Amino acid sequence: MTRNKLYSLLLIACFAGFIYLFYHIQTVTADNFRACIIKSVTGYPCPSCGTTRAVSLLLHGKIIDSIVLNPFGIIVAMMMAVFPIWVVIDIVLKKDTFFRAYEKAEATIRKPWLATILIALVLLNWIWNIYKHL
Repeated sequence: MTRNKLYSLLLIACFAGFIYLFYHIQTVTADNFRACIIKSVTGYPCPSCGTTRAVSLLLHGKIIDSIVLNPFGIIVAMMMAVFPIWVVIDIVLKKDTFFRAYEKAEATIRKPWLATILIALVLLNWIWNIYKHL
């Protein structure tokens, strides 16, 4: 992937995420709101179910509630806060520090031992989501 394509995709994804989060905070008050297609079809949550609500809880200062709901919320919130700023700074300064960090992270994640650990963490989060909703 090229630098420009990565930066464009990331900025579009973050912008869409901010719009969705703003929409969620402004309009969704019911606990039965389900944007997850997997949960709507199967009745079981996916590994990322509750991430938007977890980020919303973080924004309201409810850190423990956010972690209990879905630990991915903290990761997503940090990425949505840091990555767009980093990319815009790179664009303005005509640098590629984010792109180089992305390439290093991608190479690191491709190591089988680390990929196995990350997959296990996602599976554990999925089990946690299913356990909470049963």
